[in-house]
Amino acid sequence: MEEKQELISSNMEMTAGEMLRNARTTGRRKREIATISKLLCIREDFLTALEEGNYRVIPEDVYILGFARSYAVELGLDPDEVILKLKRELGLVSEKKDEEQEVKTEEKKENVKINKETIQKYIKTYVEYVKKHWIWFVSGLCAVILLFVLIAVFSGKSEQTQIPEVQQISTNTNVTTTETVIKEPDFRYPVRERFESKNRKESQVVLQAEKESWVKIEDARGNTVFSRVLVPGDVYYMPNLDNLKGTFGNVGGIDVWVDGQLIKKLGPANTRKTGISMAPNALKAVGVAE
Repeated sequence: MEEKQELISSNMEMTAGEMLRNARTTGRRKREIATISKLLCIREDFLTALEEGNYRVIPEDVYILGFARSYAVELGLDPDEVILKLKRELGLVSEKKDEEQEVKTEEKKENVKINKETIQKYIKTYVEYVKKHWIWFVSGLCAVILLFVLIAVFSGKSEQTQIPEVQQISTNTNVTTTETVIKEPDFRYPVRERFESKNRKESQVVLQAEKESWVKIEDARGNTVFSRVLVPGDVYYMPNLDNLKGTFGNVGGIDVWVDGQLIKKLGPANTRKTGISMAPNALKAVGVAE
């Protein structure tokens, strides 16, 4: 217990970079940056910059946070704790706001604990009551089962009586279905996490990360529709909106599926590309991947 408290206290005093370096270089499983760089597909100098707190080497905040999260997960650290420290160091969140959030978190945990104890108390009382009056419960259960059996029997007879009429109506009525459901792509890699799954059935354009890449989708007015670092296996279902434009930090690291077909890469690996039209017809013009 004392050892755990010392570890928590040590983590609170460390910077995000020191936590990453300490996790990599201490303990039973010491690792080299070069090995982790190949595994995460993140440049060695970026990982070194994260450990040293030299964030100017990495171009944008979204990359810094995305790389740090992946690095923390790989080293077995709590990614949320590392990201929170990093946001403080980058000035993206205030100390006062953090303290308020911590207080709310503690209050939420306490409420959950109280609710759990209350539920356990009610369950215990209910179990004791059932044991005492078990005959009544068994009788009631038998009555309910009998009721459902009777309903099923009479419903079956009613449906058999109405079958000819239903068939006649079906014969004389033309039904037109207008709903279009897009086939799920046969992704090349196991799906890690899905984003905007609400668009899954009708999305004409679907992205899957082959390698880590920052993806930003904007509408015709320049408003951001989606912005995130996708790691290998992540899938994004794009909404069917007009005039969407895409920006990719590693355009060659993204598979693009249009109407269930994989098209050719939109550019070489490790290349940043902006202003790409994400309209289905424009993407189809690139050609289907072999």
